[in-house]
Amino acid sequence: MPEKARTTRLVIVESPSKAKTIAGYLGPDYFVEASFGHVRDLPKNAADVPAKYKGESWARLGVDVDNGFQALYVVSQDRKAQIAKLTKLAKEVDEILLATDEDREGEAIAWHLVETIKPKVPIKRMVFHEITKAAIQAAVANPREIDKDLVDAQEARRILDRLYGYEVSPVLWKKVMPRLSAGRVQSVATRIVVERERQRMAFRTAEYWDINALLSVQGRTEGTKSFSATLIALDGDRIATGRDFEPTTGQVKPGAGVVHLDGDGARGLAARLEDRPFTVTRVEEKPYRRKPYAPFITSTLQQEAARKMRFSSSQTMRTAQRLYENGYITYMRTDSVNLSETAISAARRQIAELYGANNVPPQPRRYTGKVKNAQEAHEAIRPAGDNFRTPGEVANELSTDEFKLYELIWRRTVASQMTDAVGNSVSVRIRAISTAGEEVDFGASGKTITDPGFLRAYVESSDDENAEAEDAERRLPNLVKDQPLTAEELNAIGHHTSPPARYTEASLVKALEELGIGRPSTYESIMRTIQDRGYVEKRGQALIPSFIAFAVVGLLEGHYPRLVDYNFTAAMETQLDDIAGGDHAALDFLTSFYFGSDLGADDSIAKAGGLKKMVTENLSDIDARAVNSIPLFTDDAGRNVVVRVGRYGPYLQRALPDVTEEAPEDRVSIPEGVAPDELTVEKVTELYLGGGGERSLGDDPATGESVTLKSGRFGPYVQSGEKKSSLFKSQTPDTLTLEQALRLLELPRTVGKDPEGAEIVAANGRYGPYVKRGDDFRSLESEDKLFTVTLDEALALLSAPKARQRRAAAPPLREMGNDPATDKPMVIKEGRFGPYVTDGEFNASLRRGQTPEELTIAQASEMLAEKRAKGPAPKKKAAAKKAPAKKAAAASSDATPAKKAAAKKAPAKKAAAKKATPAKRATNSSPAAKKAAPARATANAE
Repeated sequence: MPEKARTTRLVIVESPSKAKTIAGYLGPDYFVEASFGHVRDLPKNAADVPAKYKGESWARLGVDVDNGFQALYVVSQDRKAQIAKLTKLAKEVDEILLATDEDREGEAIAWHLVETIKPKVPIKRMVFHEITKAAIQAAVANPREIDKDLVDAQEARRILDRLYGYEVSPVLWKKVMPRLSAGRVQSVATRIVVERERQRMAFRTAEYWDINALLSVQGRTEGTKSFSATLIALDGDRIATGRDFEPTTGQVKPGAGVVHLDGDGARGLAARLEDRPFTVTRVEEKPYRRKPYAPFITSTLQQEAARKMRFSSSQTMRTAQRLYENGYITYMRTDSVNLSETAISAARRQIAELYGANNVPPQPRRYTGKVKNAQEAHEAIRPAGDNFRTPGEVANELSTDEFKLYELIWRRTVASQMTDAVGNSVSVRIRAISTAGEEVDFGASGKTITDPGFLRAYVESSDDENAEAEDAERRLPNLVKDQPLTAEELNAIGHHTSPPARYTEASLVKALEELGIGRPSTYESIMRTIQDRGYVEKRGQALIPSFIAFAVVGLLEGHYPRLVDYNFTAAMETQLDDIAGGDHAALDFLTSFYFGSDLGADDSIAKAGGLKKMVTENLSDIDARAVNSIPLFTDDAGRNVVVRVGRYGPYLQRALPDVTEEAPEDRVSIPEGVAPDELTVEKVTELYLGGGGERSLGDDPATGESVTLKSGRFGPYVQSGEKKSSLFKSQTPDTLTLEQALRLLELPRTVGKDPEGAEIVAANGRYGPYVKRGDDFRSLESEDKLFTVTLDEALALLSAPKARQRRAAAPPLREMGNDPATDKPMVIKEGRFGPYVTDGEFNASLRRGQTPEELTIAQASEMLAEKRAKGPAPKKKAAAKKAPAKKAAAASSDATPAKKAAAKKAPAKKAAAKKATPAKRATNSSPAAKKAAPARATANAE
């Protein structure tokens, strides 16, 4: 019999690294190639539009809105060569398997590949949620057709975002400034950050006091004898705490019914309690039980990676992508908390092996997602395979970041199937009668954990860095009602209310998720977009909105409120979900949104005639000056102080309601790096005094040009025309006169020439006054000598040898503790230009108004993060070295790119292998860990 012809198949995935991994699981009859992500998209600009469409009125949109919203797709320039390769391969095989990701984006990529390659052979869709041999072989054996509903949903989302961006962005160009952008989700995310900053700007701090008592049990008792208790009530009325104050006034909330103690009141009460007897009045014991956390979904993984490892959303997703593509974890873009039966069995086996059978619950745990509008059908993010590999088994195969993230995912997955943490909690109430007859109540609480259960494997972090860890215990003595206690210490403690914390990437993703805005595949790009567009700046972990963001959000809220309405944006996500499920038509949805109809997601936009009409007909109603004005406050002189967003940067303006020649508008620019909530009354006053911004000092009589006092990165300076000069250390901006400024502008001053004709100059620099000849410098004893030093004196200085005295390092002004972002110790030192904070690698000068005593750890961390983001100062190029001998060059040619990459990666792998985390210590002693783990190269071509 003739030999049966072989069937060859082309498998198309999205990335080369995924292709490499999958190719290892398939036989020689399979050719695995990458598409490198999306192969075509709507045109990015006019140059992308094909010639035959350039005359069409809709070409700028890339969507023919009058013809069923037909999209104009163009192949990306950097994908044309790969498309040609795939087209050629498609003609040489018997079948094509499209193995892109199993979500809307992946489904759309598969559809675009078919539309672009136009193969003549059968096409199937191959789907999987992990890249293991079993999963890939199962996917090959069970292909399906392309899901057109998912494709329609992705296309509708893409067109919707194009219509929103291309119709709303021009409004921003005309009314705020050119080159700004609006986006359906990015604008809402920006609004959330701006709203938080508004709350911080409106916040007024309040001071409140209480008393901390160190109480002890007299006589024989086992264990703890002393414990702390906090004042909670006075004569039956509750003592005020932070939640009892209005955040915008700093006053106690009306009707709070609390006692607001100040410092004198708290100290006086503490004095009246000295040597008074304390008695336990109530003891309440309750069982403590805590259930495990659900396995990770995209958002919770980003949140925990940010809390525990300080990863950005992008860093988390890039690392997870590598782990997924190399077969270590399941698909990382999901909002499902489900685990397959196989995964549950694997977790339960591993728990019994590593932590003991008593930590395996009788029944498997199953979780229900709480995400609003959850849509994806994947599993939760977990270790790949039917038998999870422990962190100890993969340590030598992963980079440091990959290992950290894998261990986090492994721990969370295993913990999700473990027993509850159980223990006891106790609440105690204690009373004392003061010498004035006041009934004073104190409270204390304790917690003991009798069985940690899942806490042995995993403890979730909190956004509040001061929050107590869930596995922490607070032990109290064994107390009973009417038990007498003695107060060893009574300390009055002062507190200040704090403004709401700024969003981090993690907490912003959480907020979007709770609102039902965005999807697992979009969170990372949202975080990146709002920063790339200049709407949000990241300092440390904090997200700070720019003044431009205030103007953009103000415009959208005032004139297109529905476009940044949280419920409306979430409703659009629901509509897209309905399209993906085949329950709604994409054409009806787009028609309603753009033109207005009764079929769409929102009647208010439909009644307004749709987006197109809304942004064109109402354009004249937008007052650009009002949009670009951010009111701050009215000062003591009755002047309104506002921030204006100008084309050349933000500036402050203050003026009386009626501007006259006698009372004109007064302006100063806002120095770079000042956050909106830092523009307090004190800061604005400082800027107007000349410590920042700019102030006109008059005109130079010699040139007629204006002389202006400005604030720069290295402090105040004066400028006239192209000439600039820094102020002397002995000068202050608020007292500087025109005469002094003109004298500064005389610098640098030519002193004369030496006998050889070389020019000698006197100038003021970063390290003080000096004279120089060419590259030879000598310091002057004072700033005044800049104007009086003679040629003979300068020559004498330059002929003397340079002084090389070293001064002993001065002790730091204050030790701050470790930087939360890097764990490096931070200290405040005194520098030539004032105090600065340093972590030993980066330095950041304290801003005006900041004192070493008042600077917080968070502020110091943000300042250093800003410096770190700018990177070290560029180094001078080293002189070119002599070329090595040919023999050496020949030897080095053996180092192929792959070998070089491996050599670079080796230290990271070695470092990861040396980690002695609890997981590794546990797993390295397990039977599973003793098996030799196969060496695997983690290709990272993307």
